[in-house]
Amino acid sequence: MDGNTELLSISAFARRVGLAPSALRFYDDCRVLRPAHVDGASGYRFYRPDQEPRARLVRSLREAGLPLADVVAVIEGSGDDARAVLERHRGRVRARSQEADVTIAAVLRTLSETAAPTRVRLGGAELASAARQVAPAVGRDAAHPELACVLVEIDDAEVRLVATDRYRFSTRVLTPAASDGPPCHFLIDAADLIEAGAWAARCAEVTIEIGPDGGRESGGRESGGRESGGRESGGRLYGTAGSRALPLAGGRFPAYRDVLSALPPPECRVIVDRAALLAAVHRCGDTPAITVRLGEDEVVVSRSADPGPRGGSAVPAVRQEDLPLTIAFDPAVLAPALETGVGPDVLLEISTPTQPVVVRSADQGSFTTLVMPVALATPTTTTTT
Repeated sequence: MDGNTELLSISAFARRVGLAPSALRFYDDCRVLRPAHVDGASGYRFYRPDQEPRARLVRSLREAGLPLADVVAVIEGSGDDARAVLERHRGRVRARSQEADVTIAAVLRTLSETAAPTRVRLGGAELASAARQVAPAVGRDAAHPELACVLVEIDDAEVRLVATDRYRFSTRVLTPAASDGPPCHFLIDAADLIEAGAWAARCAEVTIEIGPDGGRESGGRESGGRESGGRESGGRLYGTAGSRALPLAGGRFPAYRDVLSALPPPECRVIVDRAALLAAVHRCGDTPAITVRLGEDEVVVSRSADPGPRGGSAVPAVRQEDLPLTIAFDPAVLAPALETGVGPDVLLEISTPTQPVVVRSADQGSFTTLVMPVALATPTTTTTT
């Protein structure tokens, strides 16, 4: 050993690099950070100043949670090997962090559920309008009474009203002025919601309160639908006119999110005058099906039984695609979807003639309706002999 080389005792070196002397002894035993000199008589370890960068790197990597084997790979391996080891460890750290975040969020929701109700403040007229828009989409099936209800979902950012009869689907998203408490969801009969909306319309703002025994998030979106408690799980609506009960209903609402996520991207988008399209539907009269033919700059609506391409009412339209497309609807389903829209124009998003068609209000993107098409009529030919 060069007698002119400065050596530091293990205690002095430990203070410089931020490691405990016991850690330095451990790293020596593991051959990760060997001392520059070990006194043969006393066994004391000594280190050179130029070993400080390696010691600090070992400390940093260990603080980042790297196993000792990975520390050695980073220090002694090639640059590519070191990067691969670090990227793998970073991925593991992120995964653990996400898992911890999910667990903590679930526990926090559980703690909140045991203590506080959910409250959300909305414009009274806005709530009344949303109720009127989605209510026409509810069903009247005695075997499925939950279809007569509107699903209300409340979270930190928005309030969603959802209704469906399995042939038509409507949703309206409201942005609350304020919200407090854990996320929740509940079912309310459409007639009760309309009545509550009419009461709310007399108030500038109203507050929906769902007690701790009301609908609560259970840690995720149920693929099998939304389960809601019965009428004993009550809610209340507060406004300047006082307050009134919100009678909640029980049942399992259809898994509408599965339907939305399964929709393919639209192949065709068309903007048309809402009132003109609705009038064209009504002109078809009492018929089980109508045909909608999309041309380059028009939409032609006719009874599906009408022969030939020239029949029907033409309505001017704006399209980005040039390909012709024909689709059929039950007018009893399409007309209410158009009637509940807002503004002069409506946007139709069509993927295929057999997939649900998205109907959006051009002036109110927060309101969306899905309408199921029906089978296209098969043309018949008459043969004379």
